[in-house]
Amino acid sequence: MKYIFLLTAVALFASSTRAASDPRECEVCMKVMTDIRESMQKDGLKDKPKIESAMGAHCSNEKLSAREKKICYYIDPIKRDVAQPFSLGMPVDRLCKRINKSNPEICGVKFPVKTENLEPQDLTKLRVKQLKSILLDRGVECKGCVEKEEFIKKVQETEHLAGSDEF
Repeated sequence: MKYIFLLTAVALFASSTRAASDPRECEVCMKVMTDIRESMQKDGLKDKPKIESAMGAHCSNEKLSAREKKICYYIDPIKRDVAQPFSLGMPVDRLCKRINKSNPEICGVKFPVKTENLEPQDLTKLRVKQLKSILLDRGVECKGCVEKEEFIKKVQETEHLAGSDEF
């Protein structure tokens, strides 16, 4: 019985550290929050109305990527809830994870996997999930693909569909 408890505890710890160490977790949210923080004057970083207006100003920028606009879409209705921890100087990674508790889509928004200048052997280092993401960004469906090699082949075949706005 002790061993089952011990194995369960080890498995839970391993899964939690693996999830926490994902460098792509909440990456778009963290970029948006960092950009907002950097755009503000130092004296306004503790003022909630100024933070809310900085969020609105940042999100109205026409040059934002589609993924950054999506984060703005999610954040807009909860600006006040975001401004509170933001005003306390909470680090952006913790801020995004906190927002993610109320809106699970926040950390689901990720930048596309860069495929520029990748050699075929580099594609083998990617996970199937990343290969599927590349194909999704290109608007390609890999019907009948089961093995990783099939996804890699489809990514290579659709290399011409990789647009410049993808990066």
